[in-house]
Amino acid sequence: MRCLLSRPGIVSALGKGVDETARGLFAGDVSGMKPATLPGGDVTMFGETGLKGIAAIVDEAMEQLRPELENLGVRPERLGAVIGTSNSTMEEFTSNPDRIDMAFPAERLKTKWGVRGPAWSVSTACSSSAKVFASARRLLAEGVCDAVLAGGADAKTRIVCGGFNALEALSPRLARPLCADRDGINLGEGAAIFIMRRGGEAEGIELLGVGESSDAHHLTAPDPTGAGAEAAMRAALEDAGLEPHDIGYINLHGTGTAYNDAMECAAVRRVFGDSVPCSSTKPMTGHCLGAAGAIEAALAWIALSSGSGLPPHAASPVDRSLAPFPVPGPGNSLEADAILSNSFAFGGSNASVILGRTACGRMR
Repeated sequence: MRCLLSRPGIVSALGKGVDETARGLFAGDVSGMKPATLPGGDVTMFGETGLKGIAAIVDEAMEQLRPELENLGVRPERLGAVIGTSNSTMEEFTSNPDRIDMAFPAERLKTKWGVRGPAWSVSTACSSSAKVFASARRLLAEGVCDAVLAGGADAKTRIVCGGFNALEALSPRLARPLCADRDGINLGEGAAIFIMRRGGEAEGIELLGVGESSDAHHLTAPDPTGAGAEAAMRAALEDAGLEPHDIGYINLHGTGTAYNDAMECAAVRRVFGDSVPCSSTKPMTGHCLGAAGAIEAALAWIALSSGSGLPPHAASPVDRSLAPFPVPGPGNSLEADAILSNSFAFGGSNASVILGRTACGRMR
């Protein structure tokens, strides 16, 4: 079944809305990454939105969707929501231990934005909002909903920043994915939410495929072989009815840690060889954890719909022994109609999502 994705509501360190985000994305703008002091005095970089709290971040993304929602023509009880999150209400929890609520983003869509159909949140750490696309598609395929709000949202929390610092996973400088001197991640906050509908004869940007795997290698460390990452990418290609050469660009999970980048590059090369352009957009947004999959799917949507080229890799020099595939800079063009985006999480919860223009993919 074809599923079309609306223009997303998006907010991140790249800006608010599709147009502002696109300008920053294709310019390789890292100005939204700000120094942040951690508990204990350590310093890192963080992808700021300028908004305070998960409710404000969700509402910003949804406000951008308001015109389309008002003209959607779907009864509220036939409108569903599946929202990925990892940090939901954790900052509020620091002052009110009874407040933590991982379902809050979906609840917000029910209480404020008129959703009356099935609504829930997905929380599988960094793959949370990549996995929502499979769940949302299932609601449409089974006839439960006529439209589904699908995406993710996370906000800055001291608990999570402190936790990643305790794992010695944070970089004190701007993250450097694919570089030989990469030394950790930067965190970020934000949201991206799509309206997903059955495709029919309409044209636009389509969800072509979703692949998931669970390698359960370690609680926090990735499988160094990249077997789970490879399985997710191959499953997404199979779901989409595509071959590796049909993919025009890969948005890497690309966190900037030594282990993640090494395993992901190895997995990408086994599936795609060295010919498909790849980059990480996390130096521009930070790692938005539960919102990362949806935000990076939105960046793929922007690349497919804008004609402005590929998201550039904002860290250099790239270690060519690690990443011999093409790594785009500003102005590189998209040569195919499909983009794959990777999200790999703690515990080996992996997801790959393929978006494409309606002209590509198998006939459904």
